[in-house]
Amino acid sequence: MTTDPQRFEILLVPEHVKNRSGAPQGDRPLRSAVVEATGGLGASGYPRYAGQGMEADIDPATRTVEALLVDGAELDPGLTALVAPEDRGGAAGRR
Repeated sequence: MTTDPQRFEILLVPEHVKNRSGAPQGDRPLRSAVVEATGGLGASGYPRYAGQGMEADIDPATRTVEALLVDGAELDPGLTALVAPEDRGGAAGRR
């Protein structure tokens, strides 16, 4: 039985928009998608999640997107992918 989250919400945000700590902000994503566990591992070695045109390898311990394809292509330069906070009110981390 796995204890990893089965669902995350991924936010694509401009890399240059940062909060005071220097981390990218996720409050105004250009695109978002709810991805669900596929049961497999991605090339990065982390669990693979897929849905709504995105395929991501996500480290569930740190909630970090380690690899991402958007509509079958790598992420455009200038964009970054974040996992939405669990308290955002979306589907992040819920099952």
